[in-house]
Amino acid sequence: MGNLHSVQTSFKRLGQPLVQVRKPEDLEPCDALILPGVGAFDPAMEKLQSSGLVQHLRSWHDNRRPLLGICLGLQLLFERSDEGKAEGLGVFEGNVQRLPDQQGERIPHMGWGQLKPQKLCPLLQEGDTQPWVYFVHSYAAVPNKPSDLAATVSFGRGEATAMVWKHRTGACQFHPEKSAQAGAQLLKRWVGWLQSGAELPR
Repeated sequence: MGNLHSVQTSFKRLGQPLVQVRKPEDLEPCDALILPGVGAFDPAMEKLQSSGLVQHLRSWHDNRRPLLGICLGLQLLFERSDEGKAEGLGVFEGNVQRLPDQQGERIPHMGWGQLKPQKLCPLLQEGDTQPWVYFVHSYAAVPNKPSDLAATVSFGRGEATAMVWKHRTGACQFHPEKSAQAGAQLLKRWVGWLQSGAELPR
């Protein structure tokens, strides 16, 4: 779904080649999942449905196995989107809404933004500087539970969701694979967290 090649390249540079999952049987050897994506909500959900992966992804989260969503992958983890009519994965409670025009920013929101951490998680650690990362999106998730929000980014006169985290499932609205050294560091932290046993965030 869109940014697969660039995500694969980023992890290959970290010495962690990825295996593409096309059907439920491909999940068996996996210890962690990445849900990337660029494009529209409904076609992406239809692709997951036709692949038979929707319920398996929900069960993956319910069993507290590590999962990282990127860009559209974050949005798919929510219940629904204003962009379409399909039901999302519903891992996070809340909806995906179009970025507000009245905030004086161009849509799509495209360019670099500075993360504003809201809580610690495997990608964000105490004492971090606020990294600049790369965004391309017209929609943003609005979590029902403030405790799910891990980071925001300034957008016009307000803020938009930049990262969410619950249990062992996290997601970034930005593109870490396109965010230069800062993005590489975030992906490296995720890999290190997995290798150290993927301890649940406190």
